[in-house]
Amino acid sequence: MAKDRIICGIDVGSSKIATLIASIDETGKINLIGVSSTVSKGVKKTQVVDIDEAIDAITESVEAAERMAGYSISQAYVSLGGPQIESVNQHAVVAVSEPEGEIKDSDIRRVNDAARAIPLPSSREILHVIPRTFTVDGQEGIKDPIGMTGVRLETETHIITGATTSMRNLVKCVSQVGIDVTELVFAGIASALSVLSDTEKELGVVLVDIGGETTDVVIFIDGSVAYSSVIPIGARHITSDMAVGLRVSLESAEKIKLSLGKLPKVPALSEGQEEIKTATNGKKKDEEVIDIKALGITEDIQKISRKAVVDGIIKPRLQEVFKFVGKEIKKSGFGAQVPSGLVICGGGAQTIGVLEQAKYVLGFPARVGQIEGLAGLIEEIDSPLFATSAGLILYGATQGPQGQLHIPVLSGSLPIKGMIQKGLDLVKSFLP
Repeated sequence: MAKDRIICGIDVGSSKIATLIASIDETGKINLIGVSSTVSKGVKKTQVVDIDEAIDAITESVEAAERMAGYSISQAYVSLGGPQIESVNQHAVVAVSEPEGEIKDSDIRRVNDAARAIPLPSSREILHVIPRTFTVDGQEGIKDPIGMTGVRLETETHIITGATTSMRNLVKCVSQVGIDVTELVFAGIASALSVLSDTEKELGVVLVDIGGETTDVVIFIDGSVAYSSVIPIGARHITSDMAVGLRVSLESAEKIKLSLGKLPKVPALSEGQEEIKTATNGKKKDEEVIDIKALGITEDIQKISRKAVVDGIIKPRLQEVFKFVGKEIKKSGFGAQVPSGLVICGGGAQTIGVLEQAKYVLGFPARVGQIEGLAGLIEEIDSPLFATSAGLILYGATQGPQGQLHIPVLSGSLPIKGMIQKGLDLVKSFLP
């Protein structure tokens, strides 16, 4: 009997550190066997700012997941985010090595290597090189050219880069816990794997992952990534606004925000006298006072109107978030090619009125993403909060040792070493 393959994903975010452990059987079924989510420490805007605190928080999350799974992990896929993430679309051309024969894997690797040869400052590192589409002898829109006959091979790729220091610090923190980083994965790409359908990606869709202090925006066109960026604003800004406006602590403001997100909607109005009666009830319901004691808040605060909080504090901040998203969509130039609209995930997707404000500000259809593709303890991650960590598991399940998107980031080292070695090997090949 074949031994199940174990995969671990660690989502190091601004508000939480989520660790998922899954096993993959010989049929390819992914079973979730360990889940843990702990409060994030030492991380601001998904970048490490205090190594010791971050190590403690990651250790706590990993150990809790290991206890649930009954398995000790030695390596993991880790999410990377933050405003330091940048992306660019790059075109590259190579001659097919055997013009009379077929296009091989080696030709794909060469054209991808040619695409990643972009000028970068020493402070930045390539995180992903994602092939979007290929062109063989002028024939465009080819997804997989292997086996085709041609002389000229071209590719359009999407390249995501990150700050070298942020990557090194994150790898160092995870390594100190005793875990090798198999690969750093952009959080937006991971989230897209768990909540987007193939149809949405093919038609054109915008993924909006609203985290604690940042929001990831990833646009898919014709089944592949066309644009990605990070906005330095997130759900914690809503909580901060509520804490200031209501004069309560951040913890109490978070409890109030989450409780509002779970409230049922006011029912639709009926006709005649019933309409007037129901409208009055609806009005009262909107203006009802939030039960502070039921939420476990002991602070001595005055009565809080639900309507005042939603319309006066939450709605303006959500509109600001989606205005920033709108600017990114406009900047990408793909605004007219996303008929599937928005798919919203992350902790911010639980905020009351998030779909209404997305539709109002951007004019696109919108839905909250549901995690798909996993079995086992799925009720433990039945929330858009775990989109990135679930995506890391799905990403790891599809990556072989020589996967197209595989970046050799192993405990303490970064891709630059491998690139230097490649350069030396290339030079040696020309020597007698």
